[in-house]
Amino acid sequence: MASGSSWTPKQNKLFENALAIYDKDTPDRWNNLARAVGGKTVEEVKMHYENLVEDIKQIETGHVPLPPYKKAGRGRGYNFMDEEKRMRNLRFQ
Repeated sequence: MASGSSWTPKQNKLFENALAIYDKDTPDRWNNLARAVGGKTVEEVKMHYENLVEDIKQIETGHVPLPPYKKAGRGRGYNFMDEEKRMRNLRFQ
């Protein structure tokens, strides 16, 4: 999601949070979003939003492959049953 300026992880998080607060029906939405992010113009915020929407469309239409997540209970991932056994064993020690 590249826009005309670089965005820090903190600015991205502020942007995401502000989107949850200022929906499309909010008066002066773009100014509110820019103010919430800080250091970005209204135009930069609009471009960032348009890029986000495009990224989501690409993901939802299958043009961006999902990462190879491990299946639950296989491999070295978290396994609830192993955790349950571990907790039971801890009680007996």
